[in-house]
Amino acid sequence: MKPNNLAHVDSASIKSISSEDISTAAAANWHGKGCCSVEAKNPAFKRGRQIQLMQMIVLPFIPILALILQTSIEMIDIVSYRMEATEIESQVTMATDLGKVVTKLQLERSDVAFYIYTNGGMLRRNLTKGFQETDRALENMSAWPDLTIATLNDGKVTWLNMSEFRAELTEFRDNISSDNGETSRVRDVLHWYTTVNGALLEHLTNQIKDANKSGVWRFLLSFKNMLKSIECLDISAMYGIIYYGRGVLKPEPYVNYIQHDIVGKELLNGSLNYIPKLKANYKELSRIMKGYGKLKQWGHTIRMNVEKKPDISTATDYYEAMAAYIDELRKLQDRIRWIIREEVQKVLDTADRMETFGIGILIVVLIVSPIIIILVRNAVATIQMYAVNLAQKAKELKREKRKSDSLLFQMLPPTVATQLKQAQTVPAEYYSAVTIFFSDIVGFTEIAAECTPLEVVSFLNAIYRMFDERIECYDVYKIETIGDSYMVASGLPVKNGNKHVSEIATMALDLLDASGCFSIPHKSNEPVEIRVGIHTGPVVAGIVGTKMPRYCLFGDTVNTASRMESTGEALKIHISTEMNDELVKIGGFKTEHRGLIDVKGKGLMDTYWLTCREGAIPNHHGEVAWYADMQPVYLKIV
Repeated sequence: MKPNNLAHVDSASIKSISSEDISTAAAANWHGKGCCSVEAKNPAFKRGRQIQLMQMIVLPFIPILALILQTSIEMIDIVSYRMEATEIESQVTMATDLGKVVTKLQLERSDVAFYIYTNGGMLRRNLTKGFQETDRALENMSAWPDLTIATLNDGKVTWLNMSEFRAELTEFRDNISSDNGETSRVRDVLHWYTTVNGALLEHLTNQIKDANKSGVWRFLLSFKNMLKSIECLDISAMYGIIYYGRGVLKPEPYVNYIQHDIVGKELLNGSLNYIPKLKANYKELSRIMKGYGKLKQWGHTIRMNVEKKPDISTATDYYEAMAAYIDELRKLQDRIRWIIREEVQKVLDTADRMETFGIGILIVVLIVSPIIIILVRNAVATIQMYAVNLAQKAKELKREKRKSDSLLFQMLPPTVATQLKQAQTVPAEYYSAVTIFFSDIVGFTEIAAECTPLEVVSFLNAIYRMFDERIECYDVYKIETIGDSYMVASGLPVKNGNKHVSEIATMALDLLDASGCFSIPHKSNEPVEIRVGIHTGPVVAGIVGTKMPRYCLFGDTVNTASRMESTGEALKIHISTEMNDELVKIGGFKTEHRGLIDVKGKGLMDTYWLTCREGAIPNHHGEVAWYADMQPVYLKIV
């Protein structure tokens, strides 16, 4: 076959993609895209595999990094929550200490006011002992806020720290005496203590506002309201003592009583509403407390402010009842304080658990992350190693495939072989004009009898390899060799118009001339002689068999060509009348009329000898002499 036919078949055959194809494509684009770009993208190169490995490692590292980032953010939130809880604890401690100081100042205010009012004649408890309790509460303060106090006379604002406040408190206590004008002295005492308690309560309110994002804010508000309620009720009690001791309240004290009494009760209700379970405690308090009913009556009488005869005994009873009532409210205040401590401890415990859990998660992520990366790296390395081996095997397979395809295309027509490889059915095909060539060696039976089998095979291998090389120059297809018989056709499997006649005729002259270069084994002086027969006409071609499929030709044209060879003479080309007519139409060839001969199965036929082309045929003896030394190649059977 011509080279262009083989190229056509290769382009139509099935191709596989392997690393060799990739490398070839990369090499084709080498100058267009650059060495580095090709190596970076092609996994067939070492650099490409390294970049691919890096990409596969970075790919799982992205969610791991996101998880680490998320866990770190959660840890920051947890630490912030822990700091907030600690801050809440310190604020609650501060509020508790302030509450204790306010309570002691409230008690001291009541005792001092009653002491002044009674001119030191009647005391509910020892005044010096009360002072000492207040001092201890001040000493137990973890921190002291700067207080802003307005003086009574000129309204100036004074900032007091701990030492200044204690000095001011000591001076105030020393100035207490039993002089006359106790009403104004009581008012001064109320103002001083109320101003200090108001400043402390204002600071406590600010502390609770700072902690209003925590879970204990409502308990802190309840605690603050209870302190303010006790403060207001305690002040109103002072005015109640004045009422029963003087018989009537002047307008300003009366307004102050009403104001503090109403505000105190509202704050008490608000405190109980923030902690609903305290309502039951308050109801129990009102049920079991002695004198609770009288307090309501006394309060109603004071609100009416009807002038009556002063009664020191009733004032004392009222003072004692109000003091007992306020003491019960302080018990509720202590209950709120314990509830706050419990809630703060819950917050701290929750913060500790969250912090421990967050640290554990972060540690697990930091430990697992490198393990995952190492496993991914090992997996990718294994896959790449397998891919490299697979690519090498694919390369070897492709190379072997090319060898097998080359062998298959020598045994069958490439188009037919391609269809068989694709598991397609190859139907028989009719060709209306084909030229058939037959040749055999004259006296081959005697030659084979005189030579060893190895010599016979070597002899046939040498001459037919030369024939195979020669026919590559023509548009012909070798059908088969059986013994010393050599069969070639033109015009199939690829049709070539009317070129098949001239192609076979030229080839026959060439092979006849080249055969003279060989000599008979053991008879080096006797050249090889061949007979050639040619006929042209229609044939049917198709694949016969499945175990060892062969491309065979059928029809009278094949039989006639074979009879032309068998009835021919040595070193001559015997052709039929049809072949001669075609050569005459084409021109360029010389023939001689042989005459009528008896052909087996055909009868008498008029035949011709093909002698030569018009013009000299080159002598190729020197070109083919090397075939005499060729040895056959045997397949080793294992």
